[in-house]
Amino acid sequence: MKNKIFKKRSEINAPAEAVFKWHARPGAIERLSPPWDPLKIISRTGGIETGAEVKMHLKAGPIPIKWHARHVDYRKNILFKDIQIKGPFSQWHHTHRFIPVGPNKCILEDTIEYALPFHPAGTVLMAPFVEKKLAQIFTYRHNTTIADITTHQSRKDQGPLTILISGASGLLGSALIPFLTTGGHRVRQLVRREPDKAKGEIRWDPSRGRLDLDEKDRIDAVIHLSGENIGQGRWTPVKKKRIIDSRVNSTRLIARTLSKMKHPPKVFLCASAIGFYGNRDDTVLEESHPAGTDFISEVCRMWEDSTEAAASAGIRTVQLRIGIVLSPAGGALGKLLLPFQMGIGGKIGTGRQYMSWISIDDTIGAIHHALFEKTISGPVNLVSPNPATNLEFTQKLAHVLSRPSVFTVPEIAIKTFFGEMGRETILSSTRVRPGVLSETGYLFRHPDLEGALRHLLGKSAY
Repeated sequence: MKNKIFKKRSEINAPAEAVFKWHARPGAIERLSPPWDPLKIISRTGGIETGAEVKMHLKAGPIPIKWHARHVDYRKNILFKDIQIKGPFSQWHHTHRFIPVGPNKCILEDTIEYALPFHPAGTVLMAPFVEKKLAQIFTYRHNTTIADITTHQSRKDQGPLTILISGASGLLGSALIPFLTTGGHRVRQLVRREPDKAKGEIRWDPSRGRLDLDEKDRIDAVIHLSGENIGQGRWTPVKKKRIIDSRVNSTRLIARTLSKMKHPPKVFLCASAIGFYGNRDDTVLEESHPAGTDFISEVCRMWEDSTEAAASAGIRTVQLRIGIVLSPAGGALGKLLLPFQMGIGGKIGTGRQYMSWISIDDTIGAIHHALFEKTISGPVNLVSPNPATNLEFTQKLAHVLSRPSVFTVPEIAIKTFFGEMGRETILSSTRVRPGVLSETGYLFRHPDLEGALRHLLGKSAY
């Protein structure tokens, strides 16, 4: 019996050379990894050229898998090919082909020839399941490739940039960095350990006021994302102090350091949060609205004020008021997935509280937009144009997962177990509009909740 063949083709409005180059840059594997079954790279030698190898850990549902692949054919701007050396398949040959269709358009074609263990019987029995999984994965991969390349092509005359990032290992930073590097930008990371000079890392210690950035470090932009996790544990006095200090001290250190540089970066993007507005029921909130009166509102206000030195020095400074970032890799969606997959999910309290959400891809897309859109400064709401109530959100998630949603988590349980943190985050209602993003022409990849969830959870129609 012959091996099975899977093929996926998509048209991309970009030259074949640009699409090939995107795949050849650092971060491509990470960008192509579906977030519902993420991978971890263990080791890598080379890129996609012949002889290069990569070893990974990944999952197929709950099952951990080790994968060792080797690149065996490389024809610049035409194709590259990898084979499985060790992994779940009996055979795996994957050809990535780039077919020009005129000067500014091409076809991306992925062809996989495979056989399963105990071939041919194993292949016959398992092929329908494998074909469905491959369709899920490559629908996600092609959609991501098309959207990322379209975004980068729209700004190709304004880069590449050297970008300094803090919080690189967090949920947002770990998605943002591969997005930027596949676009051709150079990313340098702020680290608290001994830096790897070969990777361009820079040492810092905000608690001691240390930031080893000097004039020879020519930086075009800074994106500051680090801060104590507010959604983990009760807000004791000690926890509150860590929440404040991790944001205010670090931001003030970066802003003051940048303001004193002879050649400062052109732009400073600093994370904040829609917690700035506090619990406002169903009031539609825009960037011009004042801060709320909650603890988290005061934290965000101080956080944003800490960027003042950079703004006063003439650096375009943006406060990113980030909403509920949706990704199965972590955050709110990551916590909700297991109970909903088990069929025991449901609304929290009355379910009337608004959740101003944004997909992980639109979060990094909006950051990229703010990075290049020179008319943007000051606060910017990073939320989708369609906030949902908690009831709407939980019903939509259950629908996408094909599970029931009949349970209710009582408010008293949230207040008892989480205290002030639960009241100000889980039970708080914040209905936010992306005013600046909409007015400056940002095009959302996932403006509606169901589309975002289907993309992130691999539940699209094939």
